[in-house]
Amino acid sequence: MKALKRALALLLASILCISFWGCSKPAEETTKETKKETTKETQKEPAKDESQAKTEENAKDDLIVVGYAQVGAESDWRTANTVSFQTTFVEENGYKLIFDDAQQKQENQIKAIRNFIQQEVDYIVLAPVVETGWETVLGEAKEAGIPVILSDRMIDVTDDSLYVAWVGGNFIKEGNDCVDWLAGYLKEQGRENEQINIVTLQGTIGSSAQVGRTKGVEEKLSEHPNWTMLDRQTGEFTQSKGQEVMESFLKSYDDIDVVIAENDNMAFGAIDAIKAAGLDPGEDIIIIGFDAVHAAFEAMIAGDMNCSVECNPLHGPRVAEIIQKLERGETVDKIQYVDEGVFPAETAAELIATRTY
Repeated sequence: MKALKRALALLLASILCISFWGCSKPAEETTKETKKETTKETQKEPAKDESQAKTEENAKDDLIVVGYAQVGAESDWRTANTVSFQTTFVEENGYKLIFDDAQQKQENQIKAIRNFIQQEVDYIVLAPVVETGWETVLGEAKEAGIPVILSDRMIDVTDDSLYVAWVGGNFIKEGNDCVDWLAGYLKEQGRENEQINIVTLQGTIGSSAQVGRTKGVEEKLSEHPNWTMLDRQTGEFTQSKGQEVMESFLKSYDDIDVVIAENDNMAFGAIDAIKAAGLDPGEDIIIIGFDAVHAAFEAMIAGDMNCSVECNPLHGPRVAEIIQKLERGETVDKIQYVDEGVFPAETAAELIATRTY
């Protein structure tokens, strides 16, 4: 009996051991399973990161890509114009801006436009160095289906469908305004009947700003038979070149009454040359500039400059407005002038704090 009980006990113990072994997993196998589960959980996290990355990538794909072929950085006006675009065409506003500085060379702008076409931008903005020589490259942009918007300067083409719109100043009117202001100023000085000798520092020859301002001045000169234009030379819109040309004028003419500088930076160069010659700018020689940049107001307050005719450089918002209309399928005006004024020295101290460029 005891032997039988002993045998039954051994048999029961064996059954229990086999049952326990079948229901349990070895420690090594359990560790492997745990690692697998941990690995699965770890693999889930990158999936979230990939999703977020795709969302960000899609958001960037939705941006309107604008290529801007800028003239250069030759003046305070040009710098303000560039900043206007760089602060308008940002991701927060739904844009990506590809900016190119042509350094005053048309061939660099043509190369930039072709690069924009290769990059398949949505819009091209061009501030042309000169008016002519654009038919071929803009024809390539048109064939690629990329609208071109002109900023600041105009182009001379036989097919105006090569660009959808132009934004800028009315350069001929600016020239007219310059002469009208001078006529009023001379009258106030009691000099309306005097012989008045004028020299002009022209901008880059062939640029629409130069062409328009020179033409605007010429149109009005005929109204003043006692005025004589002694000389015109380009100062290339730069202060250093303006100073150089003014030095040459002072050596050639000893009776200059008025300097018309087709931008403020050349006027600053003329002021330096006049002071170096021992003369008093603003008194001995009347100085008129164009653009009405902040530094021009400082020069007028200092008494070195008499007047600046505004050319508003803040084109970015107007170009963005045009692009949004085109995105909605709306038509836009071909020619769009920005608002501009005439600022004599008497108003400079009062208005300088309001100037944004």
